[in-house]
Amino acid sequence: MVLLHVKRGDESQFLLQAPGSAELEELTAQVARVYNGRLKVQRLCSEMEELAEHGIFLPPNMQGLTDEQIEELKLKDEWGEKCIPSGGSVFKKDDIGRRNGQAPNEKMKQVLKKTIEEAKAIISKKQVEASVCVTMEMVKDALDQLRGAVMIVYPMGLPPYDPIRMEFENKEDLSGTQAGLSVIKESEAQLWWAAKELRRTKKLSEYVGKNEKTKIIVKLQQRGQGAPAREPIISSEEQKQLMLYYHRRQEELKKLEENDDDTSLNSPWADNTALKRQFHGVKDIKWRPR
Repeated sequence: MVLLHVKRGDESQFLLQAPGSAELEELTAQVARVYNGRLKVQRLCSEMEELAEHGIFLPPNMQGLTDEQIEELKLKDEWGEKCIPSGGSVFKKDDIGRRNGQAPNEKMKQVLKKTIEEAKAIISKKQVEASVCVTMEMVKDALDQLRGAVMIVYPMGLPPYDPIRMEFENKEDLSGTQAGLSVIKESEAQLWWAAKELRRTKKLSEYVGKNEKTKIIVKLQQRGQGAPAREPIISSEEQKQLMLYYHRRQEELKKLEENDDDTSLNSPWADNTALKRQFHGVKDIKWRPR
């Protein structure tokens, strides 16, 4: 199996295995699918952290309004009365005004928090350092864990307009958001390796050969973005260390130049006739006038 180290720009994303005989049409779509799936898990984790802190989403017509404005307009959060967390709620106002402030109790909050951390670990970029390949099955497992935790804490479900429910039902609307710009459609995804585009009409082996133990770094691009920028030969951190090394070396050379004198030649240890004089018994003889 060929090991693909997938990057987006200069940033590592995940590892993926594929046979050399893999059709690049399907492989490119698979890479985009895993990449987008990881983004989905990240969005869910972010929203679920807010859910654990401030409860469910307010109706769109109530978001951002003060309590006085809601009372004046006679608006009512009907779903808020239905979607009560297990074990009761604890009021914690959302200063942003997106959620109703009816947060789960501490026990249920920990259920959400623990599941979020486990899901993040599954799709973490640290998996690259650990040489763990990420598959679509792992992404789906992370999504299932998150869905299960929400069902435990909110057995009555979430409002249809809550972004968490919309994500689970694949009805999320990311248009006009920064998150939407990160998503790459499978049909528009492109893989690049060694400054060459891996064309979808070919097989992976046509580029990397028939050695199944090959490891390559591929970059995921969206069609129309062109070739990805070349990475610097050394990283910024390595460059800092190199500059620091040369600075220290220059300081050492300066000190050597300052200490470049022959005063040490008069030291006893520098006398090459000391042994001879010791054998003749004339060591440490001092002369002085009578």
